[in-house]
Amino acid sequence: MNPLPLLGLGLLLGLRHAMDPDHVVAVAAITARTRRVLPATWLGMWWGMGHTLTLFTVGGAIILFDLVVPARLGLSFELAVALALVVVGVLNLRPAAAGAGAPNAVAPAPLPALRAFVVGLIHGLAGSAAVALLVLATVRDPWWACGYLLVFGAGTLIGMALITTGIASPVALAGRSGAGHGRRLQVFTGALSLGFGVWLMVQIGWLDGLFRAVPHWDPH
Repeated sequence: MNPLPLLGLGLLLGLRHAMDPDHVVAVAAITARTRRVLPATWLGMWWGMGHTLTLFTVGGAIILFDLVVPARLGLSFELAVALALVVVGVLNLRPAAAGAGAPNAVAPAPLPALRAFVVGLIHGLAGSAAVALLVLATVRDPWWACGYLLVFGAGTLIGMALITTGIASPVALAGRSGAGHGRRLQVFTGALSLGFGVWLMVQIGWLDGLFRAVPHWDPH
């Protein structure tokens, strides 16, 4: 078995996975308070590290131990993503603390970095079952499947770093034009994250049936 095409595919799909709407909305809101490109990129990488950690840990356990995730548990993981989006959105809608997003900052403060890491953990937890099932449908050897999973996570990390860099560049320009532009972008991304999170809660809780007698879960 030639592993290079398999691992290359994992890397490419990981890069694509970083562009999922809930991922982009989350990191856009997280990085909106940061007015420099490098700290924003680091926040994206912290998100990616959290995502990769739970994706590899939970997905690897599903692959190696042939675990089955019940529908209600899978939907609960996805509901946690929706709740995280709501929390991130509300935090952005609050007035910025004095000194937050200072233009001379060269690295993310511990709290934003931790926030990005935790949100990444939650996203990775929600996506682990779907990715593991996708891998098992393609790769028979469980150890190669775990290797694919790790490369997939690395691709997601790289993709998120690129996305946050792209988001942060116009934010930095807006910040140089005046604090008002940065604040408006912060409010916009906060409202977007809040609205998207509420929509996901309705979708997961009632349309997918998490709060009903018989849930219907399609891992994605």
